[in-house]
Amino acid sequence: MHCHREPLMQIGACIFGCSGKRLLGDERRFFEEVKPLGFILFDRNAGTLEEIGQLTQELREAAGHNALIMVDHEGGRVQRFRGSEWRNWLPALDQCGRVEPSLRARSMWLRYRIIASELSAVGLNGNCVPLADVATDGTHPVLRNRCYATDSETVVSIARSVAEGCMAGGIVPVLKHIPGHGGTTSDSHVETPINRSSFSELDDSEFKAFRALNDLPLGMTAHVVYEALDASRPATMSPAVIEFIRSGIGFDGLLMTDDISMSALSAPLNERVSVALRAGCDAILHCNGDMMEMENVAQEAGALREASNFRFRRAMDAAVKPVPADFHALVDELAEIEGALP
Repeated sequence: MHCHREPLMQIGACIFGCSGKRLLGDERRFFEEVKPLGFILFDRNAGTLEEIGQLTQELREAAGHNALIMVDHEGGRVQRFRGSEWRNWLPALDQCGRVEPSLRARSMWLRYRIIASELSAVGLNGNCVPLADVATDGTHPVLRNRCYATDSETVVSIARSVAEGCMAGGIVPVLKHIPGHGGTTSDSHVETPINRSSFSELDDSEFKAFRALNDLPLGMTAHVVYEALDASRPATMSPAVIEFIRSGIGFDGLLMTDDISMSALSAPLNERVSVALRAGCDAILHCNGDMMEMENVAQEAGALREASNFRFRRAMDAAVKPVPADFHALVDELAEIEGALP
């Protein structure tokens, strides 16, 4: 007797945003056709808790599978959901500065376990944290206070706690910005940052941090040129850097690009997509919700490759049900830790 196995669904190698608080008809039809592996939400999508829950349900129904639905909810400036129904947080570096060093990792575990409860309650299953970027005095202000520390050992300890806090709450973490954004002085939203450090300097700092976190299930590239690896192309579009991420850092999770529409990348959009995938990225992240751009991205990206599909399914297996916890006890413990310093 032959065992018949259902073929795997063809999932699009892309993660998209959408325009508002409910899906438009053309968005729904597009997502039903493309079946993107995931979605990313922004403040434009943030209605009431009930409305966010309805939107996440609509997105999964349109995709036709258990899609990744994630958000940049670091806390501080990068916190997409705000208002009376959401806790507001200090930037990560500022919170860590208010906590006794020996308790920083625990405080950040609590922070992201609390955030995970809030996100999972409205149907999300991914958060774009932790950052393993190592801050320096010259790190651009758009990134610096989002980092956790200025040395790789502390960054690893805190980032590991952030990831574990997420997963304990049923949220898959997205490690960023691989292989390191801290040693740059430019904002990748507006121009291409260039890291001119030597390989040995990088390997003893940010590369070291990401290597210690290489078992996390999802990762996001940095739109950064590393002269020590490839002086002509940012990591997202560089076969040499992606190969280093896989073999030198040892990251074998699903690797998505940072937002492919950012100004750090200068090529036409369809070329950015094709070059990033040929370089070795698994999936394209496109955030702005523009339908014409999304159609171009989807056409160029096509379906997930076999290895990428395996990585995606393995990552989604990490989105388990939350470990039961006393939510109020978590909040009280964090408040006690933060109040410990005079």
